[in-house]
Amino acid sequence: MERKTQGNATGAAKRKAGRRCPVEKKCGGCQLLHLTYERQLAVKQKRAEELLKPYCRVHKITGMENPYHYRNKVHAVFSHRRDGTVISGTYAEGTHKVIPVETCLLENEKADEIIATIRSLLKSFKIKTYNEDTGYGLFRHVLIRTAHQTGQIMVVLVLGSPILPSKNNFVKALRAAHPEISTVILNVNDKKTSMILGEKETVLYGKGYIEDILCGYRFRISAKSFYQINSVQTEKLYTKAMELAQLSGRERVIDAYCGIGTIGMVASGHAGEVIGVESNGDAVRDAVQNAKRNEVKNIRFYRNDAGQFLTQMAEEGEHADVVFMDPPRAGSDEPFLSSVLRLGPKRIVYISCNPETQARDLAYLTRHGYRAEGAWPYDLFPFTEHVESIVLLSRKSPDRVVST
Repeated sequence: MERKTQGNATGAAKRKAGRRCPVEKKCGGCQLLHLTYERQLAVKQKRAEELLKPYCRVHKITGMENPYHYRNKVHAVFSHRRDGTVISGTYAEGTHKVIPVETCLLENEKADEIIATIRSLLKSFKIKTYNEDTGYGLFRHVLIRTAHQTGQIMVVLVLGSPILPSKNNFVKALRAAHPEISTVILNVNDKKTSMILGEKETVLYGKGYIEDILCGYRFRISAKSFYQINSVQTEKLYTKAMELAQLSGRERVIDAYCGIGTIGMVASGHAGEVIGVESNGDAVRDAVQNAKRNEVKNIRFYRNDAGQFLTQMAEEGEHADVVFMDPPRAGSDEPFLSSVLRLGPKRIVYISCNPETQARDLAYLTRHGYRAEGAWPYDLFPFTEHVESIVLLSRKSPDRVVST
């Protein structure tokens, strides 16, 4: 199956040969765009093997049939030229210089069309873009999230002030051009910061969130919630994660760094009980609503630091049979890994978007009573250097593992 998928991927890449990005060398977002897709997969396979092979067998990477326009989350920073022309795009790598981008080979095509419409609306509505150096201007960013299965679209307008001139007419004009837009949100970021989104939000149209279907479950997605950017590959990734967890319907499962509850919800149909832990309050609220919407009764979500929560569980004599962990790129820290050891689950399913920090964490776990059984790389980020991977760890001894 993997061989067929990757053959199709190579074919798709060859069919699009010649579609090169005009800002490839300025943007820095697509480090591997100069390579065929087949070669990209080989580079990522080698990288995963270099880092993870010391701990376990690294299986063949799973690529995409069509590796283009997979990003369901698109961010554009807005600025203007000296003559006042509105531009939008991305920062040049390592700088805050805006590189104008009309279309992107990675981004959802409809999102790029909406961003182009917003550029023209700013001109007709005489809305000034924000200047980072002076702090003057209003319009800073646009964030667009698209749902792969439902087709719903969220548009987030990020402003330096809560006042959008003629906001009703602006939204009306935007929706007239793109009636498929499901919700429009005004987000206020009035601080001199590199962060895209601010704390304050106002819903200008729709429900203020979108919904998507993943692995048979319906998920509510807010502007600030984490949701994997490549829906097609995420389904494959989560299907493999469930297979590795070997759930029989009786286990107690921990979903650490659970986000909006995607992994935990998928696991809930195969486990006795699932506990999700996440520090992002917006994500936890979405997760609770997702459980209700899908009528899942055997899952609970907690807003807390994952390491502190698991430590408290261990101190109270609680246990877990399986732990799913999907940390950010920085990986986990020793307090969290130590808390996992104290719980002593039979299996740990470690999903990572950074094999370098995953290898570091594997070194700790394999020194303290766990054995890495195998690694399965997945290409969730075609044309970039990033690679996702799952590693299954099992407890060496049936006795409770205690960190030293």
